[in-house]
Order: sequence, then structure tokens, then C-alpha cells
Amino acid sequence: MQILLTGGTGLIGRQLCQHWLGQGHRLTVWSRRPEQVAKICGAEVRGIGQLEDYGAQPLDAVINLAGAPIADRPWTTRRKALLWSSRITLTELLLAWLERREQRPAVLISGSAVGWYGDAGERELNEASQPVKEDFASHLCIAWEETAQRAEALGIRVVLVRTGLVLASDGGLLARMRLPFKMGLGGPIGDGRQWMPWIHLQDEVAAIDFLLHLKDASGPYNACAPEPVRNIEFAQCLGKVMHRPAIMPMPALLLRAGLGELSGLLLGGQRARPARLLAAGFTFRFTDVQSALDELSSRL
Repeated sequence: MQILLTGGTGLIGRQLCQHWLGQGHRLTVWSRRPEQVAKICGAEVRGIGQLEDYGAQPLDAVINLAGAPIADRPWTTRRKALLWSSRITLTELLLAWLERREQRPAVLISGSAVGWYGDAGERELNEASQPVKEDFASHLCIAWEETAQRAEALGIRVVLVRTGLVLASDGGLLARMRLPFKMGLGGPIGDGRQWMPWIHLQDEVAAIDFLLHLKDASGPYNACAPEPVRNIEFAQCLGKVMHRPAIMPMPALLLRAGLGELSGLLLGGQRARPARLLAAGFTFRFTDVQSALDELSSRL
């Protein structure tokens, strides 16, 4: 299969490249730094700086995961513009290029996040749920999905992957939490009651691969483990695997003062479940957060 990826050098993209190279697929990554793609993603992965560089070779699938990290820094006006352009504007460029192609892929798998639902409090969520409390993150995901869905007018099947908090040893959420926990300063965020929809990186890669090969897959799929956890439970489990206490809460007032609007992303949550993935027959390897963190512990 000929696969084009955006965001291929990111946390999920790198692992997808390794997984699909092992299956014998031919991969191309659209990147701002195409000269580094082979080093980051694998020697057999081709990097291109412009979509036109892809050429006239066949294309079976597009995996659209590009997007600047949403929780790395406060949401200033400039940062919001970057988050928007790195997702929506980039997807618009991708669609314009696909429209110009004579041969088009059968499927576009496009990234999104469980933040699509907004801060839902105690409400249980599945893919049939509507946004509960719209904020910037929710608006960003909604616009990203709506843009990707325009590919359907080109005869391309569209799959939307609403990813939860990805647990990995070399990036994502745990990379930001590792240092305070190692210093014994870890603990719940705010009151710790907010729900955290999480997924182990191995299951994220497996879910995307599953959807790539599921011929009738379309629309949104929640990519998160079947059992979300409250933030306080997550902190206790992480403290356990790192052999550190998890008793130093991060006060909500301090977060709001330091991070502004971004603090809502940390203090809110989604009690989301992967109803459509489970109904389609996908099997999670990690269904409880303790086993997921235990598997990662030796590399933390």
C-alpha cells in the first residue's frame, strides 16, 4: 500500500511508520524538514517538502496527523493562530492537492481529539454524543474534522480519529509529568476529579492500523481506552510506578493564573469511551491505566 502521512515525524507518526514499514507498505511523509524524515522515521521512508513532490505515483491512503502541540504553552492570540493553521490550513492545502490529482486515495484518516466534546464533566461520551461545552480546543477539533470531511466530495472515504491522552515513554503527556514526579512534586491537578481519556501508544498505532484496513470505516472513532480514569487515580498510579509520592496537588487558581485559557484543558475532561472501535471488533491491549503505566515504567 502507498501511504502519505502528515505529522509523520511526531510521536504517533514515527511509530506508525515503523509499524507499516514492517508490513511492507511504502511510506511518504510530508514535512517541513524532509531531509530529516529518513533519520526520524526510517531509512525507507521518503520525505517531501511540497505535496507536488509526491509525483504521479499511486496513492492508496492519506494519514493526516499534523498539528502543533496544543498544551505546550499558553494560548496567546499568536499561539492560537499557529494551532489553527497547523491543522485546518494544512488540511485545506492537502485537500486542494488531492482535488488536483487524477488518481485519489480510497481513504483519508484525519486526526482529532476527544477535546472535540469540550469539558463534559460526569457525562459519559461516545461517538454519537454532541459537544457539551465548547471552548477553543473544541472549536479547533470541530473545524479540523469539518475540513477533513470535505474530502468526501472528492470520493474519498473519511475516518476521524478522536485521540485521548497518549501514554508513551518518549513524548506526550508523560514527558511533561516525568520531572515533577521524579522530584516528588507530583500529584493531582486541581481537585483531581476530572476524567482523563487515555490510550497507550501501542493501542493508538494498532487502532489507526485497524481503521486503515477496515473497508467500511468512516466518520468519528474515539481512540481511548475503554476505562477512563479520574486525574487523581492517574496521579496515584504514576506515582506508584515511579516510586514517588503523588500528594502535591496543583491548585486550580495557580494554573488559571499561569496558563490562562489553557488551564481549562487540564482542569476539565471527558469521560469518553471507544464505542465504535469496540463494536467494530478492535481489541485493546491495555484496558486499565495501571497496566499501561507498568509497561512503560522501565523507560520512564
